[in-house]
Amino acid sequence: MNITITGKDLKATDAIKEYAEKKLARIEKYFAEEAIDVTVTIKKENATTEIAEIYVSVKGMSYKAVTEDKDLYASIDKDIDILEGQIRKTKAKREKMQKDSSIKQMNFAGVEESKIEDEVVKSISYDLKPISVEDAKIKLSERKGNIFYTFVNVDTGKVNVIFKLKDSNNYGLVEPEV
Repeated sequence: MNITITGKDLKATDAIKEYAEKKLARIEKYFAEEAIDVTVTIKKENATTEIAEIYVSVKGMSYKAVTEDKDLYASIDKDIDILEGQIRKTKAKREKMQKDSSIKQMNFAGVEESKIEDEVVKSISYDLKPISVEDAKIKLSERKGNIFYTFVNVDTGKVNVIFKLKDSNNYGLVEPEV
């Protein structure tokens, strides 16, 4: 961890540097062996207020916390708490995104990709209304891409299927026998 501590209108004493380094160890545990750059700036606002600004930069991500308190040590503690919260939140979001994307891309071991055969893969539903065979031919011709049409035959009251014969302009009719 590369730590830079600077003071503005306030001297960065060895005690303050040691305290900040000790507290920043809490941040280091979130980043296993990754290069962490930390900039700590301490300054005095007025006679009673001291400000600690901490910037953490890791792998292109940056985190920032700025707090003020009567005591500089308390201000550093608050900054560390804020930074820890930001880091945990970011890590949780990344882990969730990785988990979601890995589930989507998961390839089950031992399962070969194959075409589904002998399965119903499409379902179409419509009202069966009593119509004539001629009207059923018209309905079938209106439905581009369909090769059959199911209807209730107005003459017999039974369910019939009309279909277009291959390679001709003729039709076939399926009528149930009872």
